[in-house]
Amino acid sequence: MEYTVTTLPAARQPGCPFDPPKELIQAREHGPISRYPFPDGHQGWLITGYDLLRSVLADSRFSSRKEFMRHHPTIDFGEIEVPPAPPGEFLLMDEPQHGRYRKPLVGKFTVRRMRQLTERVEQITADHLDAMEKAGPPTDLVTAFAKPVPAIVICELLGVPYEDRGSFQEHIDKFLGGETSDEDMIAAYTATQQYLAELVAAKRANPADDVLSDLMDSDLTDEELRGMSLILLSAGFDTTANMLALGTFALLRNPEQLAALRADPGLTDKAVEELLRYLSVAKTFMRTALEDVELDGHTIKAGTMVILSYNTANRDPERFADPHVLDLGRQDGGHLAFGHGIHQCLGQQLARVEMRVAFPALVNRFPTLRLAVPADEVPLRPETADIYGVKSLPVTWDV
Repeated sequence: MEYTVTTLPAARQPGCPFDPPKELIQAREHGPISRYPFPDGHQGWLITGYDLLRSVLADSRFSSRKEFMRHHPTIDFGEIEVPPAPPGEFLLMDEPQHGRYRKPLVGKFTVRRMRQLTERVEQITADHLDAMEKAGPPTDLVTAFAKPVPAIVICELLGVPYEDRGSFQEHIDKFLGGETSDEDMIAAYTATQQYLAELVAAKRANPADDVLSDLMDSDLTDEELRGMSLILLSAGFDTTANMLALGTFALLRNPEQLAALRADPGLTDKAVEELLRYLSVAKTFMRTALEDVELDGHTIKAGTMVILSYNTANRDPERFADPHVLDLGRQDGGHLAFGHGIHQCLGQQLARVEMRVAFPALVNRFPTLRLAVPADEVPLRPETADIYGVKSLPVTWDV
């Protein structure tokens, strides 16, 4: 019998800020795939199982193209036609367009190149920890640490001038945070697009030592470079910032795991991977079937949209032992937090470097770090936000 989920996005349970909503967990308990009726009447599907979700991500019969995303999980668009993705915004494209934009970037984000950035990430991290220590407790970890560290790293990598980083971060927050009005969100998106157009023109006129300047020798147009920059800047900032803040929150709520991380520096790599699995801040994506596809005994008709629930796939009990437990020493790795297939996160190695540096540095600098408010008073990002996290994280420590 088909199981149907009718409420998306579903709210997190009170007191369980790290767990997927109970509606999604219940859906996974009934099987890896469920029906989902979209608000406009479109009969879509929701995939919550690890193996099935991974197979869809690797299946070229499912499209990422924006113009095929004619239905929204929470909004009835009516008869509005969805335009193709703007030039350069390759996350919403299929091959060969996707590959044309991604290929020039692959060499810029290799494991080796990202590890070469470790010393600079360490310095940026230390600078912000110094500032926190000098200012003294309490502080909001989001504004003091979790946001500025990845913002500076990605801006330096792409060549955003230092004096522009504050306004850039503010605009990104507004159009990705899920809490501003439609008017403010559109205004922030427009302002970011305008800024990036000016940045590309500046790099074209005066190339420097950064990724964006390196791309000036390619056949990409200024409009395409602007779209690519938007993807890299927003993804490189927002996801890592929320992982740092929500990850610290999770560690503070699991003191035995926090103690293990402090005691064993060799645990850092596994700890980062487990936090990525456990939190899955990039929680859902969508695909559209290009032809009829059989999945787990169900026929997904051509043109049907499928919602991919990363957070439940990464908590699938058929893939992970005790999936709802944060275990920094976990042996059964292989999470899908960075996706899979051709759209697997391009900047995943950069994110790993930042987290491998930031988490140990933070918890070792402040051995008595703790929440400054009750855990249930920490304000969470709404489920409507593309990336899950906390709006602020008030913390304190002994001086």
